Amino acid sequence: MRVTEGTNYDTIRDSIQRSRSRMENLQQQTATLKKLNTPSDDPVGSAKVLEVRTDRMNNDQFQMNAKLAETFLNNTDHALEELSNILVRAKEIAIGQASGARANDDTRLAVAEEVSQLYQQAVATANRRIGERYIFGGYKTNKPPLDNEGRYTGDNGHMMSEIAKGIFLSMNVPGIEVFNTNPQASEDARSEIYRNNTQGERQQNRTLASADESTPERSEAENVNLFQELQNLRIGLLSGDTGGIQNTLERFDQMHAKVVSERAKIGARVAGLQTTTQSLERHTITNAQLTSQLEDADMAQVVSDLAKEETVFRSSLQSSHKLIQPTLLDFLK
Repeated sequence: MRVTEGTNYDTIRDSIQRSRSRMENLQQQTATLKKLNTPSDDPVGSAKVLEVRTDRMNNDQFQMNAKLAETFLNNTDHALEELSNILVRAKEIAIGQASGARANDDTRLAVAEEVSQLYQQAVATANRRIGERYIFGGYKTNKPPLDNEGRYTGDNGHMMSEIAKGIFLSMNVPGIEVFNTNPQASEDARSEIYRNNTQGERQQNRTLASADESTPERSEAENVNLFQELQNLRIGLLSGDTGGIQNTLERFDQMHAKVVSERAKIGARVAGLQTTTQSLERHTITNAQLTSQLEDADMAQVVSDLAKEETVFRSSLQSSHKLIQPTLLDFLK
């Protein structure tokens, strides 16, 4: 079989081009420290790397959601702690002023001012916010959930935050559940007031009469409102009503138990958030290790292969001189 000069030239050219291509790929890996620079380098590995990157981005967003939820819950817990201290102080005042033998009208008038300050402090705590978002307003986070009269203007919405794939957690506690021992009764009362304000006087009278008839049959627990009880205590102190002051003692206990219960729920949520966050962090480290195995180049191996490929390239150049036969022009020199 006769090997032509054109075949020799093509063989040499292809050999040198392949060697240069391999050297270029190795030099690119040396420069980027990655063995996957284009999808064509390893289609299967590139697809896996993209999948891991997407998972990492999702985990980053979940961690941001978890941190925001934890911030909300921690601030809510601090606010509830302040409300708990206010209730404890209000009960101390009620105990000290409930007995006529230990207090008189002058001392009651003096501590009534302190109760007024406790009330204002409780309202300010109920209107606590993070940035521009009020924490006790439910979905209505753009305006104060409580007015100066102690009326709740928010709703009972729970803002759900996705802290892991398919896992949602409520990042807030609506004020109606915190400021009342029986939130459902409070909500029913608000609805009744709304209906009474929107209906005519005749229909209003019928509604009130119907409510009066059905009142003895109701078995719902009595609702205790934090702000109403502070006002009741203040009124009892100003009027010298020791019986009214004594009635607030048990209600303060009920309200304090409600606040403690809500704090326990928040603590459970924060514990769950921290566990989930730790799991996400471990998953992020696992993804980083997997990405490194798939994408990062082994520099010791790359340098070794590059040196070997340089030797191959020089050998190809030297062998090309032997394959290319002298031409007529060489004899004419």
